[in-house]
Amino acid sequence: MITPAPGISGKIFAIGDIHGCNARLVALLDRLPLDREADTLVFLGDYINRGPDSRQVLDTLLRVRATCRHVVFLKGNHEQVLLDYAATGDVESLHLLRTMGVEATVASYGSSVRGLLRLACIPPDHQEFLQNLEFSYCAGNYLFTHADMDEDKLALAKSHRDASVSQRYAEAGLLASRRLAREDICLMGPTVVFGHMPFETPLVMPDRIGIDTGAVYGNVLTAVELPERVFYHA
Repeated sequence: MITPAPGISGKIFAIGDIHGCNARLVALLDRLPLDREADTLVFLGDYINRGPDSRQVLDTLLRVRATCRHVVFLKGNHEQVLLDYAATGDVESLHLLRTMGVEATVASYGSSVRGLLRLACIPPDHQEFLQNLEFSYCAGNYLFTHADMDEDKLALAKSHRDASVSQRYAEAGLLASRRLAREDICLMGPTVVFGHMPFETPLVMPDRIGIDTGAVYGNVLTAVELPERVFYHA
């Protein structure tokens, strides 16, 4: 059973995949009826790549962290692959990053992909942000993850919290999970709130809510207010 997070008394707002779309992020934040002292903001990951303003997105998120009492930043598969490549220089990770639109990210830092090794082209405050992203977040009867996964997979990830290479690759696989393809429904478990899989409109099912609405592909950026399940877009 998932228990409420300590110190949280207000509403929860979760925001889907941003992918370098800073103008949409700023507009969406302005539209949220957010109490910065009582409410909780949960960002579901994939802040970088594809869109033009990854650096500006991280600047915006750092300002949010400085001005909101309860804010959670989850790791997306795009951040995970970037961190893997930065740490190892693995050629396969670089190839995957190129398919993920990493050139747009390094361009926002005025660099090239060579600057990604050891995150050399990324300023220290952004490095700290990326290296301290959370894998998941639980509050009340909600489980927030980047990709749609069940509690069993989450428990598997938590049982290998050592920083080994195999652990990093296991997390990368979970962060790219697409459980919906198997149409599993578990009404007895928590409601999973996730991004990663873009939908034209938010996906609402009995046991899960998907709020990646493809902002980087010309659609809207979406947030959901919980427990009311009110959606906001920009």
